[in-house]
Amino acid sequence: MNSLNPNDVSYWPTVSVIVPIYNGEEDLPDLLDCLTQQTYPKEKTEYFLVDNNSSDRTSDILAIAVEKANHEGLKFYHLTENQIQSSYAARNAGIKASKGEILVFTDMDCRPYPNWVEEIVKPFTNPSIGIVAGELIALPGNSLLEKYAERAEIMAQKFLLEHPFCPYGQTANLAILRDIFKKVGIFRPYLTTGGDADICWRIQRETHYKIEYTPKAIIQHRHRSHLKSFQSQLRRYGCSNRYLHELYGVKLMQECTTQDIVLGVSRWIVQDIPKKSIKLLLGRADWIDLIRTPIDLIGFQARSIGQKEAKLPQKAKQIEWL
Repeated sequence: MNSLNPNDVSYWPTVSVIVPIYNGEEDLPDLLDCLTQQTYPKEKTEYFLVDNNSSDRTSDILAIAVEKANHEGLKFYHLTENQIQSSYAARNAGIKASKGEILVFTDMDCRPYPNWVEEIVKPFTNPSIGIVAGELIALPGNSLLEKYAERAEIMAQKFLLEHPFCPYGQTANLAILRDIFKKVGIFRPYLTTGGDADICWRIQRETHYKIEYTPKAIIQHRHRSHLKSFQSQLRRYGCSNRYLHELYGVKLMQECTTQDIVLGVSRWIVQDIPKKSIKLLLGRADWIDLIRTPIDLIGFQARSIGQKEAKLPQKAKQIEWL
């Protein structure tokens, strides 16, 4: 791909943005607003909003949004995936309907910066790059858990790009060359978690293409604000660990025991609180640092439970093809 000449967009690659959506009535207005503000040439961009069997007002909101966007010269498409309850099946529906040379993925709880598409496309000027991961930062929130997630950089791509088995990026902010899917297949439709790593690993193991990280392609992600949803998210991460272990043999995380919890809480009370209180008084720490350890332990326990209870369904091993 040639460099993006701002004076001649005719040579810019075509892009398909794909977003799986499940019960997104609260998130959709902000997401749609972000998508309509993208600086990438609208004649080169199409957007696929895939409803994955929502039970709220998602369908109505999408219908109105598509009509409005099309009236403004934007190519928005409302698709449905009602047969398989999986974000990866929904993404596959978008992939199969798309025509773009580059497929760009995000989620309904994300808020892309206006130059997001433009920035995530730029690394593809290097012919060895097949996957590009953009940056994920926290959408500012008021709850304790949102502030914790921001401080802990819960979804930062940099940690995944350092994965000891093989680097990968999350589909909350990921771009892949369309032609690659013809070589390795698209997402495993019955997989419910771990598909981000799976597709990136298949590409890197079965082709010559590499993954690149671009910090300029920024998306704000809305973190969980309630304990129940936070624990559910971490259990899903644990489930992902188990699935990827069964698919690739990657090492499982350490199991969280009662002894781990007791030792962790004891260390927090005896060591962390005194030290971090002093740092807080000196302006060298944030108040969230004082309670980070117990939240870490809650997350550790939830992730451990998810990993222990999960078992990869036979169907989830299936790869769908273009």
